[in-house]
Amino acid sequence: MLDIKSQKNRAQAFTTSITPFDKNGALDEAALRKHLRRFADAGIGAFMGTGGSGEGYSLSASETRRLLEISVEELKGKVPVRAMGVEPRSAAEMIEFVKMAQATGIEAIQIYSLDVGHGHAPTPEELEAYFNEVLNASDAPMVLSTHQSVGYKLPIEMMARLVETYEHVIGINCSHQDLEYLRGLIDAVGERVDVMVGGPMQAVICFAFGGHGFLCSEGNLAPRLAVSLIKYYQASDLDGMMEAFGKIVRLSGALYGNGGIRVTKAVLNELGLPGGYPRKPRLLVTDERLTRAMSVVRELNLEELRT
Repeated sequence: MLDIKSQKNRAQAFTTSITPFDKNGALDEAALRKHLRRFADAGIGAFMGTGGSGEGYSLSASETRRLLEISVEELKGKVPVRAMGVEPRSAAEMIEFVKMAQATGIEAIQIYSLDVGHGHAPTPEELEAYFNEVLNASDAPMVLSTHQSVGYKLPIEMMARLVETYEHVIGINCSHQDLEYLRGLIDAVGERVDVMVGGPMQAVICFAFGGHGFLCSEGNLAPRLAVSLIKYYQASDLDGMMEAFGKIVRLSGALYGNGGIRVTKAVLNELGLPGGYPRKPRLLVTDERLTRAMSVVRELNLEELRT
């Protein structure tokens, strides 16, 4: 039986943070600090160095480390701050990232599903061996990821075993369109660890199943909006929750569905907020895409974005 009160107390929102670069493609530390302070002020957690919103694949090892160090300096003790990184090719690659991230003082680390390359998928036995190797290598708090990016779902039975075996597994991030899979995952491990969905589209469904929150790129632009959905849910304010949900879904279409993080950065810059520039091979967005996004942003008239 779902314990609604306990579930509400655990509800949370995270932003998959952008990584601001200057016009020459260098990490813009000043802009990064200003951006992170918006998270702290809004009360939203952050995943840093992500392969999507954070352009993690374009970062060198030293840049990733510096990104995490600054994130710890600005956010730790104020809001949850976690490392995400990118999909690894091997356990050794993931372990190297875990040890580096742990050394920065980051609060938790996401363990991505294994990407063996060339469109191939690991066998269930290979997956379990991979996760056991990574989880045995460090006692840092860890969040498992089952993500559509690798083209397969992690077996629910395997994740249940990992959660039962390793006390430092504190959560699972689930980014798939399969709602029955999400329900089964929450039923299997939701009492023991936090289960959150990737993106805002399934946030309300996640709560209905007994899950605990969502990750979103939209929080880079409107972190208070993302947090408000959680607060309305915890207050049992259905009208407020659905209004916030509608706004964040519309914002998602204007950003994620309109060029992704390139557009998010362009809108931040347009509003005089710290966004920076995309790093090649990503290019600046067209004026048409920016105009389309700004039209939605202005129509939503969010207090935190009024200039």
